[in-house]
Order: sequence, then C-alpha cells, then structure tokens
Amino acid sequence: MRKGIFIATFAMIFSFGLAAAEISAKDIKEPKLEFGFMIDIEVDKPLTVGKDDEHGLRRLIYIKGGKVSGKINGEVLPYGVDSQVVRPDGLTELVARYAIKLDDGAQIYIDNDGIRHITDPEVAKEAAKGKIVDPKYVYFATTTKFETYDPKYKWMERAIWVCYAVRLPDKVLLRFYEVK
Repeated sequence: MRKGIFIATFAMIFSFGLAAAEISAKDIKEPKLEFGFMIDIEVDKPLTVGKDDEHGLRRLIYIKGGKVSGKINGEVLPYGVDSQVVRPDGLTELVARYAIKLDDGAQIYIDNDGIRHITDPEVAKEAAKGKIVDPKYVYFATTTKFETYDPKYKWMERAIWVCYAVRLPDKVLLRFYEVK
C-alpha cells in the first residue's frame, strides 16, 4: 500500500513539471523594470567623519525629509542617514537608511545600498571643484529593500527593486523600479 502511495505521489509531482533536460538558459525569464515611484529627499550638508588612504573619505548625511510620489504617495520622515565612503579613485559607496510615511498613514523603512561615480574623467575634474555636472555623466544606482508592517504594502518586500538617482547640493532625486 505504501509503495503505491509513493508511486502515485511521485507521478503527481512530476506530471506538473518539466524534466530538467528540457530546460536551458534560454528559458530564463528576461528581466523588465517597472516604474514604481519617486522620492525627492532633502539632505543636510555632509559631516566628514574622517579620511585616510586605507578607508577613503567617510561622511554622514542627515536626511531631513522629502516627498514620495507615484504608485505610492507620502513624505520622507526625518532622522534618516546616508553613510558614504568616497574612495581615492572617486567611486562613492553609499548606504542610506530612512523611513517614509504614506498618505494613508502606513510607514515603510527603506534600506538603499549602491554606488555613484562620474563616468567621464574631464567631468570628474569639474565635479571635484564643486560644480554640478550633467547627470548623464554620473552613474548612481542602488538596490533597495523595504520593510513594512502594513499587509497592504507587503508586495514591496517580495520583489527586487533598483533605484537610479541624481545628487544635488541639498537634495537627492530617486526613481525606484521593480524588477519584473
């Protein structure tokens, strides 16, 4: 009897799927980005923590507030921080942690990790002098994780998100995309 149940269960499991030999890399889904929302974050002036040849330049940037718009709408809450290391070669590693409050009262914690660098050496020299440069010369991308306590927004936790951004003297403009 047990042998019959095992065979029936085994047959049922494999009747819904393909044999491994039938699947190849060409069957892997092509990722697509779907726009989700934007955030305009207001930031304070960077606080330099330290600088040396081993670590680079460490700075912290206080997140003061901002606006959320798109599939979700609301505000950026104060007390967030963007922690950055600027390496000697100009690559900036960034880790931003902050929270948003949506128009319906739900709050979402955001964990944004990424890099920023200027792609053209001549433009990098201008930026080093403190000039604002055309965003087309700046690679600024992050991966984003969300933490929410409202079941209505759990879908945000169950996907991979990427973000492209632009840094200005007193704000950061971000566009978030869900990988589909």
